[in-house]
Amino acid sequence: MIRSVVFRNEETGWTVLRVELPSKMPTRKPDEALVVGKTQAVWEGEDIRAEGNWFTDKTHGREFKAETITCLAPRTLEGIERYLASGLIKGVGATIARRIVKTFGEDTLNVLNHQSGRLREVPKLGKKKIEQIRESWNSNATMRETMIFGQTYGISIARMSRIVREYGPDAVAIIKSNPYRLIRDIWGIGFATADKIALSTGIAKDSPLRARASISHTLEREADDGGHCWTYENDLLLHAHEITGIDVEILAAALESELNEENIVAEGGAKNEGPDVVKEAPANPETGELVYERFDLHRSTPEPRRIYLRSLWWAEKRTADRVRKILRAPISYRPIAADKAVAWWEKKAGFHLASRQSAALERCLTSKFSIITGGPGVGKTTIIRALVDIFTARGLDVTLAAPTGRAAKRMSEAVGDEAKTIHRLLKWNPVTNRFTYNSDEQLEGDVFIFDETSMIDIRLASDLFAAIPDTATVVWVGDTDQLPSVGPGSVLGDFIASGVVTCTKLDEIFRQKDAGLIVRNAHHVNAGEPLEVSRGDDADFYFARIQDAQECLRRAIDFMQTRIPKKFGLDPLKDVQILVPMRKNLLGTDNINFEVQRAMNPTGPSIVRGPVTFRTGDRVMQLRNNYDKDVYNGDVGFITDVDSGARSIKVSFDGREVRYDAADLDELVLAYATTIHKSQGSEYPAVIVIMHTQHYVMLQRNLLYTAITRGKRLVLLMGVPYAVDRAIATNTVRERRTTLASRLNLAV
Repeated sequence: MIRSVVFRNEETGWTVLRVELPSKMPTRKPDEALVVGKTQAVWEGEDIRAEGNWFTDKTHGREFKAETITCLAPRTLEGIERYLASGLIKGVGATIARRIVKTFGEDTLNVLNHQSGRLREVPKLGKKKIEQIRESWNSNATMRETMIFGQTYGISIARMSRIVREYGPDAVAIIKSNPYRLIRDIWGIGFATADKIALSTGIAKDSPLRARASISHTLEREADDGGHCWTYENDLLLHAHEITGIDVEILAAALESELNEENIVAEGGAKNEGPDVVKEAPANPETGELVYERFDLHRSTPEPRRIYLRSLWWAEKRTADRVRKILRAPISYRPIAADKAVAWWEKKAGFHLASRQSAALERCLTSKFSIITGGPGVGKTTIIRALVDIFTARGLDVTLAAPTGRAAKRMSEAVGDEAKTIHRLLKWNPVTNRFTYNSDEQLEGDVFIFDETSMIDIRLASDLFAAIPDTATVVWVGDTDQLPSVGPGSVLGDFIASGVVTCTKLDEIFRQKDAGLIVRNAHHVNAGEPLEVSRGDDADFYFARIQDAQECLRRAIDFMQTRIPKKFGLDPLKDVQILVPMRKNLLGTDNINFEVQRAMNPTGPSIVRGPVTFRTGDRVMQLRNNYDKDVYNGDVGFITDVDSGARSIKVSFDGREVRYDAADLDELVLAYATTIHKSQGSEYPAVIVIMHTQHYVMLQRNLLYTAITRGKRLVLLMGVPYAVDRAIATNTVRERRTTLASRLNLAV
């Protein structure tokens, strides 16, 4: 019988149980043993059958290491009472459990399973409590079946809890009917897991269901891993074949089925009717709206068809349409005399703008939609401040926004006016599962200025432009030389490439003699030039040349924990950020976070999820958009509370506390170190950038450029000089497959 659950990892199922033995065995107590191993959900009072071997642990002594643990219904009255009082049944503690067992004795479990109406016989048990016990008992029986099913296929208990929350009590039946729906419905479950379930439940290897799932999965992988909005038909079929081994003929038929059901969209190619053909397009996946699309191949020889996920096809289409309407619509205010406005602002600010800045400002004041781009120190923020001052002086309603919380906060501090994240500007409605502001209910305002727009992917751009009124003036500010958006598309680059949006590139570093090494080195890297390095105490950029990876890790922690805070008066937890190219290896974020946590936050209340321990005080990052929690991909917060009993934590994001239950913890990672990709849109007082030959496959110019531009007061670059040189020299940026630029050309 299980006397107590000493430890349990809900992610892996690893459990330590203190059990009562039926007879004397070689343990520290005659009637007790510790059993360690993996099992499904367990409760005090249950009996178990364990198979394995005895071993001696240096700390805990004699223990039983179980290869398999099978949980059985308790048989003794004490076991049944412990079982009911263990928290298994909501609202039942030791007192009620004792009364139930006293009433039914050894027949208690049979009553709960098959004769729950007899609970009326238990003294002092009202109708409401009886109903609560019945519902909790039945749901736990379903949960146990579901957990066992999930662990069979390597799905964690935490993730199975999310599946039950999504599908309800019939989760197992729903999964078995079509395991591939898990890929779409449950974040964190991929094709491999769904495919394993499908094949084990009798779905044939060459079944149409599996073939169709592989088509959608391949397109999703191209979007997630490569940022592509579409894939050539022949490449799509080849990749799906490599994943599944299904004959191309079967996959081609599956592709046509997906097209017929409008899960995906095809454009161009030999099967298209040719240039300038008008066709009815698939309905908008969100609104059901039907539109007509004009195809124009602009080629004499058709290429293979372009295949899109319907959501991405619609996002490109809607973005192009909305930009066209904004460009064509009149402004909501009396036109501004740009030259006079610039002169007025220069007098107000007390200095003259450079000619390129002045021209950029005038274009923004006279264009419906304009773009300002350029690297650090070229005056982009000055243009934003001038625009806000001029438009506000005219009594216009100006809205400021950026993709991430940190970018919005930085924009607010730089400009002096409130800036919101784009997600909070649009306001997610959990009831309708859509943004509150959309094409049906648009935002109010005259001018919309967005910063860090290189981070905006095509899906977010589509939602954003749908909500902006036609008469609005729009200004996008961003750096095209930074890493592209994490999500699919290349929106800022496509806008510029289309030629239909007014664009000014600022490339002059103002007050260059006074500019720090951070700014100068960012431009050196962008130009493929060697770094400037200073050994002076007052510099803002340093390069520590360290060959050994272990030594690099040790010194990075030392600089973060002690040396940088002491010299610059910074908070190591809030102000110093380690940036690296990748997650894996000794110098990847996973290991660095483990080591930093061990050095800087080693004790305190904690919860273990898989290989990660979440502890009060930890810095953490959100990995996906969670609209229900109003927390978004890349948001950084601090754990303020850990409830080990309820297996939940609270995280403060800029002063707003958000609760995470066990099933939600896979949305978080430790963030003492983060990848450079994930740092986009953020700026930190001090950054430690590690570039090592361990990161060889990731070393790119735009990666190092982005990392350097994240530092505000200090950038400490450390690692192997060869790795840094390779990053500067490697400028083979992989182009993303998009058609937004061509759609903009057709639409305008």
